Amino acid sequence: MVPELPIPIPPELDAAFLAARAGADIVSHFFRHGVSIRGKQSYNLVTDADIESERAIVRQIGQRFPDHAILSEEEHSERKAAEHLWVIDPLDGTNNFAHQVPQFAVSIAYFHQGQPKIGVVLDPLGGDCFFAVAGQGAYCGSTRLRVDAAVRLDQALIGVGFYYDRGLIMEETLLAIRDLFRRNIHGIRRFGAASLDLCWVAAGRFSGFFEFELSSWDFAAGALIVQEAGGIVTTCQGHPLPLEKSSVLASNGPLHAAILGCIQPHYECCLGNST
Repeated sequence: MVPELPIPIPPELDAAFLAARAGADIVSHFFRHGVSIRGKQSYNLVTDADIESERAIVRQIGQRFPDHAILSEEEHSERKAAEHLWVIDPLDGTNNFAHQVPQFAVSIAYFHQGQPKIGVVLDPLGGDCFFAVAGQGAYCGSTRLRVDAAVRLDQALIGVGFYYDRGLIMEETLLAIRDLFRRNIHGIRRFGAASLDLCWVAAGRFSGFFEFELSSWDFAAGALIVQEAGGIVTTCQGHPLPLEKSSVLASNGPLHAAILGCIQPHYECCLGNST
């Protein structure tokens, strides 16, 4: 599964690849043969594929590292302060998946002593496998990734995500998009799978991506991939990204301040009205 690379392959990366493939095989099977949708709100879905993919991923990691902690979307919420922590989204883009839209991914990150060391994001249908090793770069397959070279917003294509909130967060996100368009960006894209959106920043397809609220498993792997591709990832206030629910802004670097200037006032409006 691991491609030939000009870097050493740590055992955690090998395990992450095998676990991601195990999850992706299950997700692909359900995509072809249909799923049953479980609880949550009508717009925040969970399917059998989420549950079974997570169990397969956790099983693979547990076989290699039985003492490591797991933080995942569906069934595991072990301590974030653990020395060895795996952060897993077994199916990022569940709403796409449930509606037969082929834009979703399996996302796995490994943290050691609170620092991201490995990130893997696998597109089960498209076949792209994005990954990064801290200090050793980001890749798609055997191709080294680099963020794009845009230095002005009128050269930029921006990705965006919407949290499940249908009130103020949605409204302020739309206003932030308006302000970006007023800066003559090339366009906005909303594809519905944040892990892949982040990888597309790393690959130079987007100059930036933002979302006002994401869970840690949505961005843990993708954030490392962006950083190892030469980009910057912060909150929508410009702060370091925490390993908990957070706003997220990823960029190629040169455009970070300009995008932040458009979106930060709208994010802070959400904060001001939540208290």
